[in-house]
Amino acid sequence: MFLKGLKLMITLENKGVYLVDGKPTEACSVRPEEAKKGTIAYQILSSHNTSGNDAALKIRFDALVSHDITYVGIIQTARASGLTEFPLPYALTNCHNSLCAVGGTINEDDHVFGLSAARKYGGIYVPANQSVIHSFAREELSGCGKMILGSDSHTRYGALGTMGVGEGGPELVKQLLKNTYDIAYPAVVLVYLTGRPRRGVGPHDVAIALTKAVFANGFVKNKVLEFTGPGVASLPVDFRNGIDVMTTETTCLSSIWETDDVVKTHYAVHGRPDDYKKLAPEKVAYYDSMITIELDKIEPMIALPFHPSNAYTIHEFTENAADILADVEKTAAEKFGKVKLDLVSKAHDGKVFADQGIIAGCSGGLFDNICEASAILKDKSTGNGYFNLSVYPTSVPVSLALTRGGFTESLLEAGAVIKPSFCGPCFGAGDVPANNGLSLRHTTRNFPNREGSKPGEGQLAGVALMDSRSIAATAANGGVITAATDVDYDFEPVPYTFDKTVYEHRVYYGFGKPMKDEKLIMGPNITDWPKMYPLAGNLLVKLAAVIRDDVTTTDELIPSGETSSYRSNPLRLAEFALSRREPMYVSRSKEVDTTERARIAGEKPEELAHVLAAFGNADELMKNTQFGSCVFANKPGDGSAREQAASCQKVLGGFANICYEFATKRYRSNCINWGILPFTIDKTETFPYENGDYVFVPDIREKLAAGCEEFAAKVLDKSGKLHDITLYVKGLTDDEKEIILDGCLINYYASHKV
Repeated sequence: MFLKGLKLMITLENKGVYLVDGKPTEACSVRPEEAKKGTIAYQILSSHNTSGNDAALKIRFDALVSHDITYVGIIQTARASGLTEFPLPYALTNCHNSLCAVGGTINEDDHVFGLSAARKYGGIYVPANQSVIHSFAREELSGCGKMILGSDSHTRYGALGTMGVGEGGPELVKQLLKNTYDIAYPAVVLVYLTGRPRRGVGPHDVAIALTKAVFANGFVKNKVLEFTGPGVASLPVDFRNGIDVMTTETTCLSSIWETDDVVKTHYAVHGRPDDYKKLAPEKVAYYDSMITIELDKIEPMIALPFHPSNAYTIHEFTENAADILADVEKTAAEKFGKVKLDLVSKAHDGKVFADQGIIAGCSGGLFDNICEASAILKDKSTGNGYFNLSVYPTSVPVSLALTRGGFTESLLEAGAVIKPSFCGPCFGAGDVPANNGLSLRHTTRNFPNREGSKPGEGQLAGVALMDSRSIAATAANGGVITAATDVDYDFEPVPYTFDKTVYEHRVYYGFGKPMKDEKLIMGPNITDWPKMYPLAGNLLVKLAAVIRDDVTTTDELIPSGETSSYRSNPLRLAEFALSRREPMYVSRSKEVDTTERARIAGEKPEELAHVLAAFGNADELMKNTQFGSCVFANKPGDGSAREQAASCQKVLGGFANICYEFATKRYRSNCINWGILPFTIDKTETFPYENGDYVFVPDIREKLAAGCEEFAAKVLDKSGKLHDITLYVKGLTDDEKEIILDGCLINYYASHKV
């Protein structure tokens, strides 16, 4: 079903455009090659580039950020690669603590490890429930013209004049070892804002509409979004931040906004006036394409399960709820088989009833969002029925301001539950809805399982994304889904006052003060990475998972939620790889890995000898043919930057992925950094092969080392027939090629003695 009003709100122009004196135009006397240097993106990227080549960037960042779902693995990888101290500010936050571990590492063990690492190497440590990762970065690390790299995909601080990039942990390891982030110069998309949002329309409405417009068509994939235009001035800084953090869902590389007095005030309020400077395109700037967003025409939006792009206006949804929800149920049946999702029953008597509302995290838990939600709920009641509302302020300073302003009081009186700063609702470890529940969330994602459902155990719910204003309107209406533009309420924006006292009392600021004699405190389940081997002369992989969905998310490759309690033990975490999508993947991969370890030990496993005989002299091939598992997916890697999606495959013996294209650069980079061959096939080719079939790539090491990007391979299917197939690995940098040859990033640094 098509969002009828989308074209009225957002316009896409897939052609180059100039911005001259702040106004878009098709023609200009300045050549595009020269005018592209007029963008804000170019100004920032070029100032951080160490290569001397504008086309091939080698970026050094100003700061790093990680949370407790990733920093243990990052530090362990960096230690194994020669880390001595943190060369730039590195904030370790603890916003992914699952509160009650269900096995694996006790959360506090990871936190104690993090503090000991911050002390030893000179880092910044933010204790649990003080701030979610991106709020702390906005509050303490951002700066106009800076760049920040984070191990979370929603590392986006463009509204504050800071280019944020979310990547897997190994890219942070490179920065910690004084290496660079290497990319070709990205295309830059002009996002031109006009008008002013209406009362009741919030940042999530704009962000969801934008995601709807550009996700499926790949309009901004791996590009930089640059926000400018007269509409920017109409937006408070929290509104800008709320749009900006969601640009990750468009699959863009990063984002940047022009800055003004609103941003200047933000830095002054946070006690960092020197971190502000005016950023704007030059008099003439050239962009590769353009998006126009008419803010005054944006409607309250809802993104239905199971993706932020599955979006409708709330009015369009409520008018067609039965049909739209039936489509969601059909998708659920296709994905989860026996588990039946019943959402159509939520629509009756001309209304649609939700069971839960959540306002949380780096997108929803912002001061302005919660203030306006409080105003909508003032003197109202959430009711004593099935609907319940939880609010998670994004940091303790925000909680303090809400309390001092009386907004917390209004929410509590209405029946809302106020919870600590925590990313739980965003990754399936907080406020898990009931079976067949419909949860409305101002959070970043609504992928399957993201809310904590366990379809393998017969439990499945649906999450819909909505702005906090419409969630509050829905709560005031007893859980009946209601657009905030349809309710009357009084609200005047309140200036935000940042109080750093709690950070001064609790946060460890150790950058530049490493204590090298400090001992790392490692709980019993914090383990080192297992040994990994260089790429052999030939490669043989066995298909262990074949996924034919249009897109495969990293949350499917390695589920979040309660599995995160195993995050600091690579082998135990790997037990959950693809568990909610292809339950037999782990056992299949382990069988392959056992065979490969026998080969390395000098044995000649019967299965391997039989298969290799199809490709030549089995005895000779046995000596120099690496045997591993392989995942095929049409388009893998949408979603989280967690490198565990790749590392879990590798520690199980995965040596290759085959796909038509990678959904994101970050997942492909994760695969490369863990020594997994990122194969693609031509989009015109079919891939009829199934689990248990073998793919043989002869002379892979020699050809890869020589710079080959095309590899003639053969497939041995279960019937014993051989088939020709052409695999591609395009666009590797020299370092990436060496990483794959060495077997992984850890081996690369060891071999290069960095």
